[in-house]
Amino acid sequence: MNINKSAEYWIKKLKLAEHPEGGYFTETYRCEELLEGVRSPDRYQGDRPFSTAIYFLLKSDQYSAFHRLISDEIWHFYAGSSLTLHLIMKNGEYRPLRLGPESDKNESFQRVVPAMTWMAASVTQPDSYTLVGCTVSPGFVFSDFEMGDQKKLVLQYPQHRGIIKKFTG
Repeated sequence: MNINKSAEYWIKKLKLAEHPEGGYFTETYRCEELLEGVRSPDRYQGDRPFSTAIYFLLKSDQYSAFHRLISDEIWHFYAGSSLTLHLIMKNGEYRPLRLGPESDKNESFQRVVPAMTWMAASVTQPDSYTLVGCTVSPGFVFSDFEMGDQKKLVLQYPQHRGIIKKFTG
């Protein structure tokens, strides 16, 4: 069982590298088949793999900074303590989602972040880590990624100033 493994164990075992938004990751799957010349909806420009997947690990002293993707992203819980996804929906609503193994605490093994939703993530328990997976379809390409700018996000969503400042630069 994986319950007693450390963050360092998983970083080494899975060959995780530092991620630009925080934490550690490695790509585990990139479909060789392409959706060629994807133009619909209009937010897509160019070819996309059908699907991509990564492992992603956060230690409790780290966070995944606010960012968004132009595709839906499915998060899957694997090991460690639970994770909170901090979402700012397109309509401006703040929605925290818990990813983890304890359904009686409103946690789920899978959560979906809709396309164009600002998201950040943090480990729920101190002195721990969370190992998750993320699947994107159509598959992730870096041009589909936008890192959140604190000043712009606060101007757009002043009601969420505190959470934005906590999880940006």
